Amino acid sequence: MASSNTTRDRILQASLALFNAQGLAAVSTHKIAAELGMSPGNLHYHFKAKQLIVEWLFRRFEQRLEVLNGSAGSITAIDDLWLALHLRFEAIDQYRFIYRDMAFLAGEYPALGQRAQALTAQNLLAAQALCEGLVASGVIETSAEQARILALQMVFTTTCWLSFERLVPGRDALAQADPGLAAFYTLTLISPYVSSESRAYLDYLRGKYLG
Repeated sequence: MASSNTTRDRILQASLALFNAQGLAAVSTHKIAAELGMSPGNLHYHFKAKQLIVEWLFRRFEQRLEVLNGSAGSITAIDDLWLALHLRFEAIDQYRFIYRDMAFLAGEYPALGQRAQALTAQNLLAAQALCEGLVASGVIETSAEQARILALQMVFTTTCWLSFERLVPGRDALAQADPGLAAFYTLTLISPYVSSESRAYLDYLRGKYLG
């Protein structure tokens, strides 16, 4: 018999896949139980309500971004920045229902909406530290005010990317995004300010993603 922790993790993994594939509003605990081939009563033994499942998944997402935010100030090169953005978009895409379905999530679970606001504030501080570090290391050349605006633009893009993707003609509204391409497009925000020494890698990425 599977341990309680193993069963809980199976429920969380199945829930994450269903939320991502079908949307948070469309998935009930009964649907999750059916996906796992277990009775609703067994699922409720581990998670009394859908909200608890969402809270667990949200916390895992928070932890992923907190790690990335903690290392933001140490980025001093274009390739490091691209990797950091790529990892951020991977995390966002793995838990894509959170940002994609944020209006529903915040309305249904106000406490999680408040935590999302706090996480956004942390993301802004990390992005500001990142931009300040890039200026200090000579990777980008810009004023302190423009660096602050760049940080805001980067957080806006990473937060709203999935919502934007849903509006692009021909895209599957619930499909998985390309973290590398999303990272590249975000990276181009700083393109006008990149120093000549760092432009070669940016041009390499441009050739890789845009042919």
